Amino acid sequence: MILVADSGSSSSDWMLQVPDSEPLLFKTKGLNPFFVNEKEIERGVKDASEIIPYIDEIKEVYFFGAGCVTPDRREIVSNALTLLFPKAFIAVETDLLGAAYATCGTEKGLVATLGTGSDISFFNGEELSSSLHGIGYVLGDEGSGAWFGKRLTTDFLYGTMPRDLAKLFAEKYRLTKDMVIRNVYQKERPNSYLASFAPFMAAHRLHPYMDKLLTDGFDEFVRTNIMTYPNYWEYKCNFVGSIGYLFDMHLRNVCELHGVQMGKILRSPIADIFHFVVERETTNLLY
Repeated sequence: MILVADSGSSSSDWMLQVPDSEPLLFKTKGLNPFFVNEKEIERGVKDASEIIPYIDEIKEVYFFGAGCVTPDRREIVSNALTLLFPKAFIAVETDLLGAAYATCGTEKGLVATLGTGSDISFFNGEELSSSLHGIGYVLGDEGSGAWFGKRLTTDFLYGTMPRDLAKLFAEKYRLTKDMVIRNVYQKERPNSYLASFAPFMAAHRLHPYMDKLLTDGFDEFVRTNIMTYPNYWEYKCNFVGSIGYLFDMHLRNVCELHGVQMGKILRSPIADIFHFVVERETTNLLY
């Protein structure tokens, strides 16, 4: 049995190959190794009761996760999964590689994540190129949920958000300066907290302020991420993540303005990653 995971900072999607049945799909909390340790990862997966009956039958685990960008971070996840699935082969890779499998398959193209965080790389049909991006919500993550949430909260606290929208924002979230500072600087998963304001953005996307904010955020992502690649206009750029999916019209307009070829936009790539991995591994067994 093969288990595949696509993990972001806010949530993780899992899909399990079940003999003579449809694949089993379930969710856990986000398992970004920059924000959770081995024990928290182990506990997070164990909390998913769906997986418990199959633990001893799982032979291969493929984990594609945000934050799995260096050997030490991948080792954190690998160690936790080895404890959970002692009989299984464990592979841990960045979420960008999973996104590439889901959108490009074996074709060349740019692949970007636009969810809680953001990142981009070029996929040559087999491997990702090394990336200068993906430097996190403090230094980067342009166009991500965390980036937009940071702008929303600072505009609200500084009093620069339009009065009508600020009234609605205040009624919904009851924010105070102390509350924001505590969540951003003292509590766990500050990037997920900042990204949690995305539903408010979606509900008021037609407001002139929100329209400009979305356009500005995606414009910054395109300029600082996509346009740094030589001949970027020659390849389709594929997007994975809730922010790119929810605000696809703004994203498409900005990409068209800069001559970016649009590829796929997937909210969640888990099913596409799962089928790619299972087909690849099944084919390998035949040779």
